[in-house]
Amino acid sequence: MQVFEKNSEMFNLLSEGVSEGIIVVNQQQQIVAVNSATNEIFGYNNDELVGQSLNILIPNKYHHAHGGHFKGFMKQGKKRKMAEGRELYGLRKDGTEFAIEAGLNPFNINGNIYIMALIMDVSARKAIEKDLNLRSKALSSAINGITITDAQQPDNPVIYLNAAFEKLTGYPKEEILNKNLRFLQGQDVDQPGVKELHNAVKDGKSCEVEIRNYKKDGTLWWNKISITPIKDSKDKVTHFVGIQNDVTDRIEAEEERNHWNKIFEESLNEIYIIDAKTLKFLRTNQGALNNLGYSWEELQKFTPVDIKPEYNEASFKKLISPVQSGREDKITFETVHLRKDGSTYPVEVHLQSSFIEHQKVLVAIVLDITDRKDYTDKLERTVAERTQQLRKALEKEKELNELKTRFLSLVSHEFKTPLSSILTSTTLLSKYTESEQQQRRDKHITTIKSKVKQLDTILTDFLSIERLEAGKVKYNLEQFPLSKVVNQVVYDANLLLKSGQKINYPEGIDDLTITFDEKIFELVLSNLVHNAIKYSPEDTIIDLQVIKNDSCLQLMVKDQGIGIPEKEQKFIFNRYFRANNALLNQGTGIGLNIVKQHLENLGGTISFTSKENRGSTFVIELPINLEEPKSK
Repeated sequence: MQVFEKNSEMFNLLSEGVSEGIIVVNQQQQIVAVNSATNEIFGYNNDELVGQSLNILIPNKYHHAHGGHFKGFMKQGKKRKMAEGRELYGLRKDGTEFAIEAGLNPFNINGNIYIMALIMDVSARKAIEKDLNLRSKALSSAINGITITDAQQPDNPVIYLNAAFEKLTGYPKEEILNKNLRFLQGQDVDQPGVKELHNAVKDGKSCEVEIRNYKKDGTLWWNKISITPIKDSKDKVTHFVGIQNDVTDRIEAEEERNHWNKIFEESLNEIYIIDAKTLKFLRTNQGALNNLGYSWEELQKFTPVDIKPEYNEASFKKLISPVQSGREDKITFETVHLRKDGSTYPVEVHLQSSFIEHQKVLVAIVLDITDRKDYTDKLERTVAERTQQLRKALEKEKELNELKTRFLSLVSHEFKTPLSSILTSTTLLSKYTESEQQQRRDKHITTIKSKVKQLDTILTDFLSIERLEAGKVKYNLEQFPLSKVVNQVVYDANLLLKSGQKINYPEGIDDLTITFDEKIFELVLSNLVHNAIKYSPEDTIIDLQVIKNDSCLQLMVKDQGIGIPEKEQKFIFNRYFRANNALLNQGTGIGLNIVKQHLENLGGTISFTSKENRGSTFVIELPINLEEPKSK
């Protein structure tokens, strides 16, 4: 530094005569001299920079990279422009960054190497270039309204709009600048195009959509908007150019055309558009294709004569001549149409002339009048339908009578068997009068109690049916441990097990609680478990499983019993129904019916799978969030 000071007067004399900033640094990047233009450019006072590291004039984010560039420059030792092909920024004393250009020139004084940098502040020029570039791109791509938004500011506000955009929206420039353009959507923000536009801005991509906008006076208009991102030299999106185009007339015309096209296509009547000269079909609706059985590819080769067997070309032309000549605006006639399959049907044709652009056409609206012509056939069909309904009703009544007879026979059998056992045990009790015969008396008393309980169960089932049908059932929803009911049912069922039978207790239910009618749940589970025991042979397993998910609780009862014949499975929940292979077992045929009604009243379901002679699996599903049901 001392070596350079000896030549400082010469440096000052030369440097103060130029407007660019001049900075001289030694090999350690220490500033040894600056001119007054440098102090002015970077905002420093005289003598503040001399002796400082060059990094004081470079933004912090470039310090690391600058060190590498400096070493490379020193190694080459040649004069060149700094940061060629890249943007270069300086750092003022107040912390602001600004665009600069710099040329580097190494020199030697008494064996000491120095680098002189010639600095130019180009921030104003860059800003002008940037602004002109943005405006040039917007104006060059403009068809209608133009907007430019600043992607570097919060909420991407508008910074430029042209007069056409003001006219398009009805808003003056002052009410648009510095706002996000979403205000043009009003409350109508739930549009697919709006979401697509938002994602394009978020991802910095181009996009073209059609969305509903609203003018200042509230008028709806369709905006076909195209946005294009503008990027800086670092490929960062800085702005978006938007091109706005009012396509309301086109959209409304399309909607009206689609509306009439929908009427045309969805009409149940046949509609034909016919070339007035050649009589070829130009277009038909789906109703015509459906009625005739032809595809459009086939029908477009035809003329009306091809589907009207009562006419030839000459007679048909004579028929429609009043319309063709203009003597009549419209004619109506009845004829017959011929389907592709050879069948015919009567029709009423309404024919009139029209124009499509400059082409004269005939428009025919054709009504199928089969019902009108064939009223007698319709009446006969109606009588046949009523007869069939009556036959079904009679069959249903016969079925109900058979069911009633079967029920009475079933009830007689179910009551007679336990009553016979009670009568027998009562008769035998009268014979055992000695004290040493107490064990025999106890045996018959136990039999009587068991049969009375059986009768009570049957009567309870019948009463349950009556209460369910009368809507007198009131449910009591409460929260209880699942294991409580399962334990009770399994305990009671163990007393009914046949030799070698076993019940597998469900796993993982100790911490499960459910909200349900506890008595109904016990009734349901008892019925399924008792059925599994009753219809399974000795040395078999009854498996209980519980599965809980977010919406429901599943409980499965699986047995290895006689199963249900496939043809009879659809009747299994019918009242009083018993499968043929179960008739030798006691039962009323109403248990599963009662179970199903209770579960459905409480929002639950019951289903099953079964293979004859292999077993059945019954599955009940209970809702997790159960609401209080109405009385049934």
